[in-house]
Amino acid sequence: MKNNNNSQLNLNFFYPEEKLAVFIDGANLYAAAKSLNFDIDYKRLLNWISAQSRLVRAFYYTALMEDQEYSPIRPLIDWLDYNGYTMVTKPAKEFTDHSGRRKVKGNMDIELAIDMMELADHVDHIMLFSGDGDFRRLLESVQRKGVRMTVVSTIRTQPPMVADELRRQADHFIDLSDLMEFIERANTQSAAVGEGEHTAAPAGAGVSKIRA
Repeated sequence: MKNNNNSQLNLNFFYPEEKLAVFIDGANLYAAAKSLNFDIDYKRLLNWISAQSRLVRAFYYTALMEDQEYSPIRPLIDWLDYNGYTMVTKPAKEFTDHSGRRKVKGNMDIELAIDMMELADHVDHIMLFSGDGDFRRLLESVQRKGVRMTVVSTIRTQPPMVADELRRQADHFIDLSDLMEFIERANTQSAAVGEGEHTAAPAGAGVSKIRA
């Protein structure tokens, strides 16, 4: 039975003994947090997730501008890679559209979908941090394997950051704003911030999800 009640944070659908996997669409999560005017402390986020169930893997997906001499999000990527996250990256592609505007293409949907389908046979519950409606069909396929799907995004922005069809497909929905007290980065929490290395915007924050 689906539980999409967003009036309060209800965590009774997490079970300590179940195997849990997490998939984070880096650009989408960053945009959602930015729209809610807070920064995510990824160490606190991982600790919160680990407290809910038996965490098997936490994937983080992002595209990188490889031709840049220095990428401001490289410290974040390195920190996540050394602190419990499985990083999945690929080079972003820069191109000029028909009107002469410079754009960047960095879509990680295929990589995320393949990894989720492969891992679905080994877990009981999957959390997807994304509001992208393109993942609705993926959720449906994973649910047919007997895996419960929780989507984390937000409806408390204008416009909402989560596609309605994705939220309806999910077994459970958590509004990102309800997690703020558990995962927000505080300037005074130097220890939780991880030496400040993962406070930068994730790769893909300015990357358009433009399909070929």
